[in-house]
Amino acid sequence: MEKLLTVAVPCFNSASYMNRCLDSLLKGGSEIEIIIIDDGSTDDTGKIADSLKNRYPSICRVVHQENSGHGEGVNQGLLKAKGLYYKVVDSDDWVDIASLKKVLSLIKKLKNKGDLIDLLLVNYVYEHVLDGTQRKVSLKNVFKPNVKMSFEKAGSFRPGQYLMMHSLIYRTQLLREIEFKLPKHTFYVDNLMVYYPLPFVKSLYYLDVDFYRYFIGREDQSVNADVFIKRIDQHIRVTKLMIDRYELGEIRKLRPKLFKYLYRHLLQMMLVTSMFLTIYDSPENLEKRNELWSYLKRKMPILYPRFKFHVFGIISNLKGKTGQIVVLKLYEIGEKFLKSN
Repeated sequence: MEKLLTVAVPCFNSASYMNRCLDSLLKGGSEIEIIIIDDGSTDDTGKIADSLKNRYPSICRVVHQENSGHGEGVNQGLLKAKGLYYKVVDSDDWVDIASLKKVLSLIKKLKNKGDLIDLLLVNYVYEHVLDGTQRKVSLKNVFKPNVKMSFEKAGSFRPGQYLMMHSLIYRTQLLREIEFKLPKHTFYVDNLMVYYPLPFVKSLYYLDVDFYRYFIGREDQSVNADVFIKRIDQHIRVTKLMIDRYELGEIRKLRPKLFKYLYRHLLQMMLVTSMFLTIYDSPENLEKRNELWSYLKRKMPILYPRFKFHVFGIISNLKGKTGQIVVLKLYEIGEKFLKSN
């Protein structure tokens, strides 16, 4: 039976929580393919994955690899995917079962019509484990539900609203045609899953369902502030890869709506990196902050002033103790409002 959807689940030492993720995906039945990537785990992750493969041989496949990072897990899943569409679900997250079935039903409908869409978009929900609260992120204000459209027909994103990996379900062949590949041993590559393929998406379809459940609250999560600053060099690396990827000035001439989004996403990466380097003030961190902005200036000299003199660009580059206090306060206000970690 042809698979409608391949879901890649990169796992590293996920034994204590991966079952919730995989149990939710298995509810998709025989129309779904689950590829579990054991990324050099040292706990029982590999054993759990192999057990599921043996119990559900027509649904589950397993890749055991040397530790190479989340991005290589995504790469291996795409390399082996047999589904018409490709989705990445992190091992500590899960999917809403009713929404999963609606996604599969839509893919089947598109397949039968012979009109496969390049990108399917869904909502996601922050699941805050510490206080038991939720925050839904809907795209209804940007994309009209249940209509085939191009990105140029999209509405406006609200401040702080961005596309994230959680919302994206790509046509598998599209990713292969553009030779999509993520770097190894690098965190925060989920940003590249948005930024790299988006200019190649000719058609998209928004399904207004709360599909993806994004678990927030583990102390070792990459979005945790203390973890983030320890991995700041990887966030800088991803930001530079985004800077290098496209000539935004050319995109601006041909596809202004796409340019606006790519610009905002890259700006957000610059600001988050700069703010953390300012908050965790040290000569080394300030040097990294200055070098990143110098890199942007060399690579995008025409657009550089637009980044640098954006109000938050100015704030994130404030110097001294006063700058550190201002940026920290803004960060705390933003986290209280968005609750994104």
